[in-house]
Amino acid sequence: MNSLELVSKLYKPYRITKRGNVSILESMDGKFVVKPKGKQDVKELFNYLSIRNFNCYPKIVDDSRADCDIYEYVEDATYPKDQKAIDMIKTVAELHSKTSYNREVREDKYKELYDILKGNLAYYKDKYASMVEAIEEEIFMSPSHYLFIRNSSKLMNEIAFCEDKIDEWYDMVKEKRETRVSIIHNNLSLDHYLKSSRSALISWDASRVDSPVLDFYNFYEKEALNIEFASVLREYMKNMDLKEDERALLLLLLCMPKDIDFAEDEFTSCSQVSSAYDYIYRTEWLVRPYYSIDDEE
Repeated sequence: MNSLELVSKLYKPYRITKRGNVSILESMDGKFVVKPKGKQDVKELFNYLSIRNFNCYPKIVDDSRADCDIYEYVEDATYPKDQKAIDMIKTVAELHSKTSYNREVREDKYKELYDILKGNLAYYKDKYASMVEAIEEEIFMSPSHYLFIRNSSKLMNEIAFCEDKIDEWYDMVKEKRETRVSIIHNNLSLDHYLKSSRSALISWDASRVDSPVLDFYNFYEKEALNIEFASVLREYMKNMDLKEDERALLLLLLCMPKDIDFAEDEFTSCSQVSSAYDYIYRTEWLVRPYYSIDDEE
């Protein structure tokens, strides 16, 4: 008998709903979620979050089994995703703020990150320059190639902009010997945020201690083309008091170029190139006010 069958005998559900790798049990005693155990010790994490007065997570009802945990079921209201993103990022900012602390880092830590980012920029600069050169040799350009090369100056300007900003960021941190870290969720999505009478972040299996700006950056990469992020970034900045170098790193990461490749069929290629440039224009519009403020100061 597997664990779900055993749990079913104990809770006597009248309905079981499968969603991905979790099962939702509805019984006379309430609704519960059965989820396979991951590598993360979620109970230990939740205990720590409780100590830090952060309670936006589903309560564990039973963790006595070796292969699964049972959680309370948190209801989720249906409302506009832009508003939900704002609500979620407020919760994430609270998580970061309540679990943050300074950690000593080795002398070359910032230099290592600087070299990685500079290397990425050099790679994309060479790659896109070669793509432009090859396309310019074509007698008849395909629609996707024409779309790429027509906007290529924007792409190269983005790389040049990042080259300047990464040097500015490194000047801020090259003498530092500590960095601020916090618990980061590391798997943010609107599907992993539930809200009705209370808020809860779910799916904590990938969480770790790291720079808090990574949560926002990873969420932006996933949803940049689907959500209006100006209000989301503004709320995060308001609720999470980022240091000058942290804010500079976050804005830099948002602006870093993304990979552009051509697919085998022309429709997919045009779609991919169009999305890549849309990402660039949206990001430029998002970060410009913050760089304008810095310039005025």
